[in-house]
Amino acid sequence: MSRHHELKYRTFTAFQRWIGNPVLKRLPVQTLIETTGRASGLPRRTPIGGRLAGRQFWFVSEYGDRSQYVRNILADPRVRVRVKGRWYTGTAHVLHGDDARARLKSLPRFNSAAVLMVGAALTTVRVDLTD
Repeated sequence: MSRHHELKYRTFTAFQRWIGNPVLKRLPVQTLIETTGRASGLPRRTPIGGRLAGRQFWFVSEYGDRSQYVRNILADPRVRVRVKGRWYTGTAHVLHGDDARARLKSLPRFNSAAVLMVGAALTTVRVDLTD
């Protein structure tokens, strides 16, 4: 990762961790993914943007395997996703071979623009919903 991308990553993830995520998690309409912490075993909720398509939920991670929630998914793919206030359970799949930039074109515009602006290692994630 270039020096510029590393600085952008550190700045943006610090902002998300200490300001953005704590505020967004409290909004009842914010989409969330709940993973299980790979070290703690505790539920971890992260605000995300994506789209429900039938029995699947699609989104793109800005920093791929560097994102803590992606690391949690790789350790335990069982997740919950809250969309429009409703919780769904499912199994998440990190799709390294998917064209994340093309995928963003099918997802909500505002979130996709933000992901493109701050992201450096775009990675698609698909959640197969079970309920």
